Amino acid sequence: MTDTANLALPLIEAGQAQKHVTHNEALRILDAAIQIAVRDRNRSTPPAAPADGDRHLVAAAASGAWSGKDNAIATFQNNAWAFLQPRAGWCVWSIADEAMIVFDGTRWRDIRSLVLDNVVRLGVNTSADSWNKLCAKSDAVLFAAIDPGSGGSGDVRLQLSKQNTGNTASVLFANNYSGRAEFGLAGDDDFRFKVSPDGATWIEALVIERSTGRLRFPVNGGPREVLSADRSYFVRPDGNDGNSGLVNNASGAFRTVQRAIDVVWGSLDLARFNVTIQLAAGSYNGGVQVSGFLPGRGTVTIRGDTATPGNVTLAVAGAHAIAVSHGAVLALAGLKLSTTGSGAGVAALTGGLVMLSGAMDFGAVAGPAHLHADSGGKIIAAVNYTISGAAAAHAAASNTGMVQVTGGTLTLVGTPAFTNFAAASLLGLVQISGVSFAGSGATGVRYRASGNGVVNCSGGGANYLPGNAAGTTATGGLSAVAAVAGARHHRRVV
Repeated sequence: MTDTANLALPLIEAGQAQKHVTHNEALRILDAAIQIAVRDRNRSTPPAAPADGDRHLVAAAASGAWSGKDNAIATFQNNAWAFLQPRAGWCVWSIADEAMIVFDGTRWRDIRSLVLDNVVRLGVNTSADSWNKLCAKSDAVLFAAIDPGSGGSGDVRLQLSKQNTGNTASVLFANNYSGRAEFGLAGDDDFRFKVSPDGATWIEALVIERSTGRLRFPVNGGPREVLSADRSYFVRPDGNDGNSGLVNNASGAFRTVQRAIDVVWGSLDLARFNVTIQLAAGSYNGGVQVSGFLPGRGTVTIRGDTATPGNVTLAVAGAHAIAVSHGAVLALAGLKLSTTGSGAGVAALTGGLVMLSGAMDFGAVAGPAHLHADSGGKIIAAVNYTISGAAAAHAAASNTGMVQVTGGTLTLVGTPAFTNFAAASLLGLVQISGVSFAGSGATGVRYRASGNGVVNCSGGGANYLPGNAAGTTATGGLSAVAAVAGARHHRRVV
C-alpha cells in the first residue's frame, strides 16, 4: 500500500479488499492534520484522561505512550494515540500559548520569535505603502524596555538617524495628516521645535544650538542666558551667520557683525561679565545697529586690529557704519570706518553710549560726522586714533548729544577736509581737550557752535582744533576755546 507525498495518507490499491479500512484511516489522518490546533506543546508524557480528538505537540524526551515521538503531533483517537510526523513549514495553533507554532524541520518555533529581516513593508491594522513602509493604526503604541532578568538592560531608546547634516530627522504631529508641530534635527544638527497653523506655514519657536547647548527663541526672545564668564564671538569674511560664532574658523564664526550683535542683545544677560566681538582681518560692508538696554553690568566691545585698524574695515553705503541708540552701550577698538551716500562713522542716538577703547581709523564719511551724537547720545574717547578721510565734521553733537574726546593723540593723514572740524548745535556739546594732534593737518572751519550748542576745548585756544579757517558761533552758540591761566597746550602739526 502506498501513501500520499505530504500527509502520508494511505491510498486504496486496485482490487483491494476492505477498502473502507484504508479510506477511514486516511480520513482520521486528515481530521488530525487539517486546521491543526493543539492543546499545548510542553508535555513529554500523555495526559491522564484525554478526550477523543485531543491533539498535543510531543515535547523532547517523551516517555510512556509518547516515547520516541519527540516533536510529533499526538492525536487521541479510538482510545489510542496516533502520531503525525511534521514536515518543515507545518503550522499549528497552540491553545495554551495563544500563538502560532511553526516546524522548521528540526523543532517547533513560536512564530512570535521568528526573525523578520528585510521585510519590504509592514502595516499593523492598516496598509503600508512604498513611502510609509511601516504603518500602524492604533489607539496607543507602546515601546517597553526588556528587564535585566530577561536579558535586557532596563533601558529603552528610540533612534531616528538621518543620512547627512542637511537632512531631517524629526517627529511630526499632525491634524488629519496636516502637520501642526515638529521637533528634531530639521535641515542641520541644531535641535528645533516648530509649530504650524495650517501645515504650510511654520514658526520656529525654540532652537537648542548643537555646539553650545544654548537656547534661542527666534520668535519672542525667551529667557536670556546669564553669563558666568567673559565670552568672545568671532566674525570672519569666510564665516556664516548660521554658525554659533564661538569658534574662530570658517565653520564656527559669524559672517556679519550685525549677527553677533543680534545674538548678544537678543539672548544674553551679561551679569558682570564682558563680551568681545572679535573681527578677523578683512572688509565688512554691512552697517551695525545696536539698540536697547542689555541686562547686566558688563561691556560689549567690537574689536578688530588695534595695532593696525586699517586691516579691519567697515565700509557702509547709505547708512551709519555703527549706530547705537536707546540706552545701548558699546565699545569700539581696532576698526577703520567709512561710509558713502549717507551715514556717520559712529552715531550715538537717543541715549546710546559709544566708547572708543582702542585705536581707530576714521576714513571718509558721507554723513554728518565721523563722531555724531544726537538726542542725548554720547561718544567718549581717550585713546590714540587716526583721521584719514574727510567728513562734514569730525565731531558733531546736537539735541543734547555729547562728543567727549579727552586725551590721546589724533593723527591726521592726507589733509582731510571738513566743513567744521567740530560742530555743536541745539544744546549739543563737543569737548575736545587734553589731545595732541599730529600729522598733516586739515582744511575747513575749526569749529561752529550754534543754537546754544557748545564747543569746549578747555582753554586750548581758538586755533587748538585742526583747520585753516577760524571758528564761528551763532544763535547762542558758545565756544570755550580761549586760553586761560594754567591751561594745558598741545602742539598741533599743520
